[in-house]
Amino acid sequence: METYELKGEEYIELIKLLKIMRVSESGGQAKLMVEDGIVLRNGEPELRKRAKLRAGDVIEVFEFKIMLK
Repeated sequence: METYELKGEEYIELIKLLKIMRVSESGGQAKLMVEDGIVLRNGEPELRKRAKLRAGDVIEVFEFKIMLK
């Protein structure tokens, strides 16, 4: 499991996290992943592209698992 530290930010948007962590190659690809329902937030499908992720959230896509701190 990888971690992403918010570093003073309150939250990060889902598609931005997917790009930063290199789960997707582009914002367009990140949006399609979310629309297709393959992105899980805390074990549940997350269909909001700009969902505000906060510390403690766990994102899962394919073999990627990211915990926010």
